[in-house]
Amino acid sequence: MDGRTFLKAVMDARGLNPHALGAKSGNPSLQSTVHRYLERKVNEPRRATLQPLADFLQVDVAAFFDADKARAELARLGLLAGPSEESNVSEGPAIRGPYPLISEVQAGMWTELCDNFAPGDAEDWLPSTKNLGECGYMLRVRGKSMEVPGARVSFAEGMVLHVKAPADPQPGDFVIVRRNGTDQATFKKYVMIDGHPYLEAINPDWPKELKYLPMQPGDTWCGVVVDASLGGLSRA
Repeated sequence: MDGRTFLKAVMDARGLNPHALGAKSGNPSLQSTVHRYLERKVNEPRRATLQPLADFLQVDVAAFFDADKARAELARLGLLAGPSEESNVSEGPAIRGPYPLISEVQAGMWTELCDNFAPGDAEDWLPSTKNLGECGYMLRVRGKSMEVPGARVSFAEGMVLHVKAPADPQPGDFVIVRRNGTDQATFKKYVMIDGHPYLEAINPDWPKELKYLPMQPGDTWCGVVVDASLGGLSRA
């Protein structure tokens, strides 16, 4: 195991990429250090160069240079079972991201914001088990229009949506759409009725006049929801 493999294992386990690491550490130079190191754009760096990174990740800097130290650190962090241990869990899905948790207004303008989005502009940065793409984002559910208590598919208020963008939705997908004439996005199910596109509120008790909203010229796709979570019940 080399230092790059060790670093990637620690970052993946914590839902970090170089961009988010620089933002969360408060040391933007770490983003460049990590990127250049992982992409092999520099020769083996000195310990002094990697020490701030090791300090932030709370690992022994020697693990970047010694395979035995790296394995010992991964075992200490619970990321590698020791030779005498029997695991009672299976490997989980790969962690992607983290992705920015943004507001409905930001989601409605996401096409314009994505390329120039600054770390501090997000409410938080969260990992996903889905690949949301370079412009993927998270959005918190507001209201009860998409809640179906007791159903297999239900989106309660406060849940976090994992959104892939840009969007190429198909009927049946759950989508984020900016309605024409507004500055913020809405979350609904994309359906076709008699050959015409509608946005459906899946709550069976939702008022009839609001349950199916016909799509209008000027409505803008802002993403397809590919997963949802409770959004960090006990993050450190």
